[in-house]
Amino acid sequence: MKSYFAHETAVIDEGCKIGEATKIWHFSHIMQNATIGKSCNLGQNVVVSPNVVLGNNVKVQNNVSIYTGVICEDDVFLGPSMVFTNIINPRSAIIRRDKYQPTLVKKGASIGANATIICGNEIGAYALIGAGTVVTKPVPPYALVMGNPSKQIGWVSEYGHRLNFDENGEATCFESGQKYQLKNNEVIKIQ
Repeated sequence: MKSYFAHETAVIDEGCKIGEATKIWHFSHIMQNATIGKSCNLGQNVVVSPNVVLGNNVKVQNNVSIYTGVICEDDVFLGPSMVFTNIINPRSAIIRRDKYQPTLVKKGASIGANATIICGNEIGAYALIGAGTVVTKPVPPYALVMGNPSKQIGWVSEYGHRLNFDENGEATCFESGQKYQLKNNEVIKIQ
């Protein structure tokens, strides 16, 4: 007996590993050797390509294709119709399956609706990628990025709120009370 839910229209290929309490909704396709953690939610019309790895509690909204080479750690949010790539220079007539570039989305990061992530880049832990953003370079942990091409415009807490650092380089998330330090253009949670 399977410990996850898959809608009757979902297609689950052989060799997939799917964690307990995960939900896979209408018209989604989980391809061979994909690994999906516990308590994930994959919306309508989601494609998970071979060998993709999704951690625990990953939320994938409708119309997202997660291509081979993508790894999402725990608690990642992928917004509606956001896009991953896995080849820098695709051509229809040239097969480049051996040239896939990896994309790592670290724990707790969120990628907004209709954003595009160019392959080969790492999205840092708890980073927040604004809707419609085109990420063309690595994104630091806790960074808030927007635009095309992406530009960092600030920092966010683990709860996704903008951090305003004082003269000592310290900030507090108003919702969680967590404290953060900005030093040498890096943010760390200090309590």
